[in-house]
Amino acid sequence: MLIATLRTLFARDLNKLHQEIEAYPTEEALWRTAPGISNPAGNLCLHLVGNLNTYIGAELGRTGYVRHRDLEFSLRDVPRAELLHKIADTRAVVDAALARLSDAQLDAEYPLLVFEAKTSTGHFLVHLATHLAYHLGQINYHRRLLDTAA
Repeated sequence: MLIATLRTLFARDLNKLHQEIEAYPTEEALWRTAPGISNPAGNLCLHLVGNLNTYIGAELGRTGYVRHRDLEFSLRDVPRAELLHKIADTRAVVDAALARLSDAQLDAEYPLLVFEAKTSTGHFLVHLATHLAYHLGQINYHRRLLDTAA
């Protein structure tokens, strides 16, 4: 049951990420910051894509994805179409990897040590879902904040 729930949540939130990126009035706005905001939506989108492709795609789905985390926060002016393509690809990778998981794998230890202590795969996947939701909220707020500041 947890696998089905996670598949639903990741699909929902990645679809919402796609909608949020589309909703920015201009491509330039995706990369704009304001006082107290260090990461624009474009970088948060790249970070989410890198995070999910690393921890779900490469580790659980064996996709061979290689992460360049520093670029997630330093690249600028990636075209909106490219961001949307990356989101769609990530959605497919995440769903395919989760579809192949068993309940026994959820209970097993996650293969990488990410936190201070080892954790189960199920626990780590819930963490990844909440991480996605957290940054998705930041992107939504960023977009609306810029809309009112313009």
